Amino acid sequence: MFKVDFGIVGISGIEEDGTLRDFDIAEVRVAQAIIEQSHTVFLVADHSKFGRAALVRLGHLNQIDALFTDAAPPDWMSDTLAAADVSIRVAD
Repeated sequence: MFKVDFGIVGISGIEEDGTLRDFDIAEVRVAQAIIEQSHTVFLVADHSKFGRAALVRLGHLNQIDALFTDAAPPDWMSDTLAAADVSIRVAD
């Protein structure tokens, strides 16, 4: 029912192909609603989430506008992030 300018979601794992995954189906449904109803979507994920496996598919990096993380993504994610046109912000 709501439409927001900015949506912020977290994630349990980001696969090499850009698939976003989590462990909790209820949290996934909420995150999917946030993504669908936001003009701009921010994903917050620390470096340990890259390549981490999780059970439930949430979406894909191409649905995200900017990724905020604590370290530069691994080199093997470069092509996927570029193809998804995701802006990357690394916290100091």
